[in-house]
Amino acid sequence: MNGHGSKFGRKKEQAIAALLTHRNVEESAKAAGVSTATLKRWMRLPEFQGAYREARREVVLQTNARMQQNSGVAASVLFKLMADPATPPSIRARTAQCILECANRSLELEDIEVRLARLEENEQRGREDRD
Repeated sequence: MNGHGSKFGRKKEQAIAALLTHRNVEESAKAAGVSTATLKRWMRLPEFQGAYREARREVVLQTNARMQQNSGVAASVLFKLMADPATPPSIRARTAQCILECANRSLELEDIEVRLARLEENEQRGREDRD
């Protein structure tokens, strides 16, 4: 039975990797070397669901890190499009709107961070007063 458990673990990891890189369950199953029915059955298992969710989360975190690394270049492109008179007016307007929305979101996030820090500070003081 030990051999079966370790095979399932390896195959499960291959199936998760395939789900992340293929278009659908059928292609993923084929790439992982299991039947579609088996993969669909695994996808109902809480252990598999958790591992798959964690793998997807890791992919998103890595993607977000890449986006953050390239945000300066993206901002430069937006500024150039917005300022270039040769850019169609609709694109210039949309670019300006995007820049303003991002700036406003940034301010809102800063406000939330300040409010959260105050709440945490007040909570800490309350604990110290009770002790």
